[in-house]
Amino acid sequence: MKEAVLYRREDGAVVCTACSRYCRLSDGQTGFCGVRKNVGGHLNLLNYGIAYAVQIDPIEKKPILHMKPGASILSIGTTGCNFSCRYCQNYDMSQRKEILGDRIDPERIVKLAMAYGCDGIAFTYNEPTIFMEYAHDVGVLARKHGLINIFVTNGYETTESIEYASDFLDAATVDFKGNGSPEFYRRYIAIGSVEPIYDTIKALIDHSVHVEITDLVVPHIGDSLEEAEKMISRILRIGGNEIPVSFLRFHPDYLLRDIEATPTPLLEEHLSLARNMGVSYAYIGNVPGHQAQSTYCPKCGAMLIKRDTFSSEIVSLDHQGRCKKCGYHTGIIL
Repeated sequence: MKEAVLYRREDGAVVCTACSRYCRLSDGQTGFCGVRKNVGGHLNLLNYGIAYAVQIDPIEKKPILHMKPGASILSIGTTGCNFSCRYCQNYDMSQRKEILGDRIDPERIVKLAMAYGCDGIAFTYNEPTIFMEYAHDVGVLARKHGLINIFVTNGYETTESIEYASDFLDAATVDFKGNGSPEFYRRYIAIGSVEPIYDTIKALIDHSVHVEITDLVVPHIGDSLEEAEKMISRILRIGGNEIPVSFLRFHPDYLLRDIEATPTPLLEEHLSLARNMGVSYAYIGNVPGHQAQSTYCPKCGAMLIKRDTFSSEIVSLDHQGRCKKCGYHTGIIL
């Protein structure tokens, strides 16, 4: 347990400023996430230094597709979450309201990453915003040792938390659910508004963080092409047409095990929609062997990076991220 940084005192209570719920907590109360608690007028992070999951992953698993393809990343997560997704595949971590895991201080996390030859650290598996102070201390130290830092996030950060993360954060995958439908978020995630997510994307870009987008397409309840069009339009206005967008296959789990996995043709409809709207880099995820996992040059169509599941092979990119065939500058960071 450690005192948090992201909070303010207000009329005898504390207001947590880590995520856009802005939980207002009286003495003894714990926030929605289950890990940020008012103790005697101080907001404490209960899971500071306690990692529930530590694993080495390829960067493509995050997925980060336009930064250091083929990189090895040390991934860490804790317990708790500020969302209550009814289909969460990591529900044993995210929806747990008790603090479990191994005590691993920031110095040891960074030493582990370096010892195993990792290129960076990802804060993932559960929402990193809720353990931001732990991530911050790991990330600042990691950057000093030349490691990159990645958030896999639901995008519900605040301006305060993004400013705090700007000391160390290099890249973020912002995960939309159900095509960003406000009704889906209310019913299946217990979130009243999706607007903070778009604010987060803009703020991350403004802080020079490399941003990629994923959208979990959930059959029947979160697969509307109309909602997808609204979401893509907002992303294009905020981030431009070269921000990568991946449409992910849903896997039935937790409380929504009666819904089938997303059919590939439905994902392909979303892919076509994005491309027709001008998205230069649109992908399909969680479908092994699909050609839309790979990156193609927006100008000449040449395959730039060949992918299958979580493996990447650079085919036609020079060291500055330009297409070897036509010279188009992709912005991909090698």
